[in-house]
Amino acid sequence: MVTAGPHRVAILVYDGVTLLDVAGPAEVFKEANRFGADYRIVLLSPTGAGVTSNLGIRVAVDGAVSSEPPSDTFLVAGSDLYPRAPVPSHLADAARTPAAVAGRVASICTGAFVLAAAGLLDGKRATTHWQVTHELASRCPTCRVEPDAIYVRDGTTYTSAGVTAGIDLALALVEEDHGADLARDVARALVVYMQRAGGQSQFSAPLQGPPPRSPALRTITDLVTANPRGEHSLGELAKHVNVSTRQLTRLFHHELSTTPARYVENIRFDMARALLDQGHSATQAAALAGFPSYESMRRVFARKLSISPAAYQRRFSTARRASGQVPLGG
Repeated sequence: MVTAGPHRVAILVYDGVTLLDVAGPAEVFKEANRFGADYRIVLLSPTGAGVTSNLGIRVAVDGAVSSEPPSDTFLVAGSDLYPRAPVPSHLADAARTPAAVAGRVASICTGAFVLAAAGLLDGKRATTHWQVTHELASRCPTCRVEPDAIYVRDGTTYTSAGVTAGIDLALALVEEDHGADLARDVARALVVYMQRAGGQSQFSAPLQGPPPRSPALRTITDLVTANPRGEHSLGELAKHVNVSTRQLTRLFHHELSTTPARYVENIRFDMARALLDQGHSATQAAALAGFPSYESMRRVFARKLSISPAAYQRRFSTARRASGQVPLGG
């Protein structure tokens, strides 16, 4: 854990970059500074010239990647452009060199395509926006793409899903640097400040309350959140952290006031609800969220919301364009 000293965060931007991919994580690091962190945020472009974002807004930068010192954290923002077209060689090159000397490297949403084009995801686990995970797997066949994850860490390389998951990833990096208490303060502040639009499910279930104090329980909650579809029986979870099933049950009851099975169910419920919001069918949502069957998911929805998954989707899902296309958002 880093507790003192400046921490340089460099964000790679380029023409067509999704503005929220830049502003969301930057806001997290800036907010962390209010609580005692010391992040120095710089925006870099391949040439040092300002860029035009996806919204048509010009973004000034602090310099070119080639002229800047190594960063502690190097972030690559995403764009709607490059899941639909090859990443230009100059952009891949702009990511490759600074990533090689950075303390850690991360992509926001479709920024994973830039990392892949630079060869930085070869042989690694990764994720990106749910709409284009198959395309990422096709372009980077040695990469193990995890479509359900909010974010994935493989060594010092991090990748995240859609733009709001970039905020989740930035919070995780802050926690890695400064601990859970500071990260939780930032999360609470941003929940008030960001005011996310109604109908958008919150993927960050662990941020709804204080994180577990027990390292074993933290390991379990991180595991379940990152991969809701995994084998998460009580026995398997206990084996994962080398404790007895009775001890694990006691930890869940004492710290989270729930059982392991109910915690897994709640994470899967949150994921299913988000998938329904994004336009997946109820059957697809059940499978992707890790429910054994659609019927098991339907029972959970009936118990928690008193409506079926289909009724929930009709009432609360985010409005979509008439064409049926859902913007990638990064």
